[in-house]
Amino acid sequence: MRILSLNANGIRAAARKGFFDWLPSQAADFVCLQETKAQIHQLEDKVFHPKGYYCTYHDAEKKGYSGVALFSRHEPDRVHQGIGWAPFDAEGRWLQVDIGPLSVVSLYLPSGTSKDERQQFKFDCMDYFTPKLRAMAQAGRDVVICGDWNIAHKEIDLKNWKANQKNSGFLPEERAWMDEVFGPLGFVDAFRVIDPSPDRYTWWSNRGRAWDNNVGWRIDYHVVTPQLGRVATHANIYTDQRFSDHAPLTIDYDYTIQR
Repeated sequence: MRILSLNANGIRAAARKGFFDWLPSQAADFVCLQETKAQIHQLEDKVFHPKGYYCTYHDAEKKGYSGVALFSRHEPDRVHQGIGWAPFDAEGRWLQVDIGPLSVVSLYLPSGTSKDERQQFKFDCMDYFTPKLRAMAQAGRDVVICGDWNIAHKEIDLKNWKANQKNSGFLPEERAWMDEVFGPLGFVDAFRVIDPSPDRYTWWSNRGRAWDNNVGWRIDYHVVTPQLGRVATHANIYTDQRFSDHAPLTIDYDYTIQR
């Protein structure tokens, strides 16, 4: 089973940069996209509904903002658009498909960089998600939560960690919450199961020459239940082309999808 995740920073912009031309060569079973920045009526072109996939979108109420998508080669048993919390769901940040015992989620957690109110909303999301994630981990299902979590977990996960300790995305409270996600809450960072090396990033600022100098952050994850962590076999961050300010993150799992 292969799962690909990308914050597209605008799905239409990513399409113009060749994302959908490249996608068929990846043979992904699931494609999780975040920050689509489009309403469903703006995505009627067949390019946004790749052949061979069941395609689902969950848009933000605000036009040109946020939004997630999930493409599955397997017909879902159930689709969950949102998590039932109005402030979060209005921004189009959670899309889940269930297939047999497997749940795949495309998640876009908010950034807190723009202003204090958004950082507080990010903290609120973390608080809301804590019991939800615990319940998901304890439910006995195989769960993959893919997407942009907007938090670099450890010092190895961003280039300039010393200078960013007071900045959103690397705050002590955010990192402690990720410790909880990958500890008591029962989830696994699938990428780090496979690749413990430094300088492996998924996002680069458009300022300066961050991309050229690989001054990046690893803020995109596959957050999985332990049984899937044990069968993660290969991970790739694709940087040969740029479709976004993020890079596609693909992980393979030795897992057979069952009904």
